[in-house]
Amino acid sequence: MQVKRFFAADMRQAMKLVRDELGADASIIGNRRVAGGVELTAALDYQIPAAPARQANPALEAELRTTQARIASAQAELATREQGDAGKDRQLFGAEPDAPTASLPEAPYQPRSMPVAAADQGALEAMRFELHGLRELIEMQMGSMAWGQLQSRRPEQATLWRRLQRMGLPAELSRTLLERVATIAEPRQAWRMLLAHLAHSIATPKQEPLEEGGVIALVGPAGMGKTTTLAKLAARYVLKYGAQQIALVSLDSYRIGAQEQLKTLGRILNVSVSLVDPGQSLTQALAPLARKRVVLIDTAGLPGNDPALRMQLETLASRGVKSRNYLVMAATSQSQVLKAAYHSYKVCGLSGCILTKLDEATSLGEVLGLAISQRLPVAYQADGPRIPDDLQVPRSHQLVSRAVGLQAAETPSEDTMAEMFADLYQHPARRAG
Repeated sequence: MQVKRFFAADMRQAMKLVRDELGADASIIGNRRVAGGVELTAALDYQIPAAPARQANPALEAELRTTQARIASAQAELATREQGDAGKDRQLFGAEPDAPTASLPEAPYQPRSMPVAAADQGALEAMRFELHGLRELIEMQMGSMAWGQLQSRRPEQATLWRRLQRMGLPAELSRTLLERVATIAEPRQAWRMLLAHLAHSIATPKQEPLEEGGVIALVGPAGMGKTTTLAKLAARYVLKYGAQQIALVSLDSYRIGAQEQLKTLGRILNVSVSLVDPGQSLTQALAPLARKRVVLIDTAGLPGNDPALRMQLETLASRGVKSRNYLVMAATSQSQVLKAAYHSYKVCGLSGCILTKLDEATSLGEVLGLAISQRLPVAYQADGPRIPDDLQVPRSHQLVSRAVGLQAAETPSEDTMAEMFADLYQHPARRAG
């Protein structure tokens, strides 16, 4: 039997070290938290020791019965003393003695609960860590088993899973798409139908937002390209309809030079620009612009826990503003960043999203996955710095073609696929197979 210890920052990395060193047949026989991460003890060809047979000990059992009898006798004597003391108290205060009553069975002895010491709290934390580590181990093993069974039973589906992961699509969306082509045996036809379903899942507005008119606000975290996208929208409208029926409004007084940038754009396009400072009413600022056909609002990209962001979003959601709010999402952002942005800005009511920085992205799966899962219509796509040339109205099949063209060249490793299936096992409703 070969036993070895492995150290890593987290449980998944430790499991990967075990598989690389000892193989998939290794057994985990211990895990604990150490400084800087976790320690796993793994063994190869590990035999579970048989439990020793229990042998009766007559002397120990006799001592146990004697102790139990003494406890019962002490409880009875204590109850008798309490009754005698209660009778003396009643005589002292002039109370009449109670009539004799039948003896009731004595309640079992219950020790008082003692406060949990600091050492016990440490033990509880250690136990929680152990349980969390065991849960991760079980989920990863189940994910590996599920992925291995899928490869052996349905290799065509396994190939499609890999291709979707090369595109960067979320596991939940991949599972839904694969369920729709599960009955198609021919691989090429299944892939074409899968991409067709993906394109059909991407919603686009029936009418371009600029053509529809009204108040349009661009929201999103800092660095997503809101101000540049607003400049492209404004120039696009001015080139087509002139500068008389459009106005710009800036709520970004937090970023240095943001309002100056918008004022410069207004001078170039000959468009009026209104600056709204914190505490100033947006409804009052929009009142003089009521006759404008299009009003574009540039908002501040604030952290999700900033109180000023909540006030800004509540203002945009108010009935007096009547704005259509579009979440600006950079295709270069990570999946967790995109999800956090959506959950922070959805309170203002989102009419759709605008995808930016497509020219810098190495994958479109993450941003398309969020737009599909949250049912956000993709209003515009921006794929370059040129104003307004690098702004187009998207077509769903073109977005899918671009996502396929940006897919990773390398096939996902077995560990990556196993981890993806392990994540699916954390949510039973999302299981694959």
